[in-house]
Amino acid sequence: MKIERITENKIRIILKQEDLKDPSMDLHTIMTKAAESHGLFLEILDKAKKEVGFDTDGRKLLIEAFSSQDEVMIFTITRYDIKEPNFSNFSPRSHKKCLKARRKIDTNPVSNFSIYRFDNFEEYCTFCTSLKAHSEMSIHALAQSSLYVYEKNYYLVLSNTNLKHHSLLLFYHLLSEFSVFCTHSSEFENRLKEYGKCIMKKNALSTTLKFFE
Repeated sequence: MKIERITENKIRIILKQEDLKDPSMDLHTIMTKAAESHGLFLEILDKAKKEVGFDTDGRKLLIEAFSSQDEVMIFTITRYDIKEPNFSNFSPRSHKKCLKARRKIDTNPVSNFSIYRFDNFEEYCTFCTSLKAHSEMSIHALAQSSLYVYEKNYYLVLSNTNLKHHSLLLFYHLLSEFSVFCTHSSEFENRLKEYGKCIMKKNALSTTLKFFE
């Protein structure tokens, strides 16, 4: 289990199947059967409080889960003040624990070619900053990348993606936090080449990451 502090009120938990005490549990069980998952989330929250100082006492929580395979699960937990509306109560110190979570499903099939849109260059840089925290990801071995600007948006083109890369799931999870999936078709790339401007033709991610060293 790996716990990361994203912001003051948000953490990310990367959980592998071997981290679960009950081998029969999977993402579906965790996200749909509250009784079975309460103990796990209490353990995670206690660990998060000790390791990164993420205190959830008296807070409401929003829990999002992301997974494209059963072996690895990524949870994003956001805490809110008790007065915030539209979020489910879940106090880890309460005897009446009621957990409702939102499952974030990757509806776009993994492909060796894909294009993602960033609203602005700052969002793209923030995404690259998040990659910088994962030195084990080996971006150069994950995919070839190009960056275009078109109609004030920035587009990251990923090609020859290594679908067996050990950090592929984490990479797409981070990507989904800062960008929007566009297409798996190369036809849109042709439009970017014709009407847009290529900012980085090769190794866009690796080149950008050098600026954060």
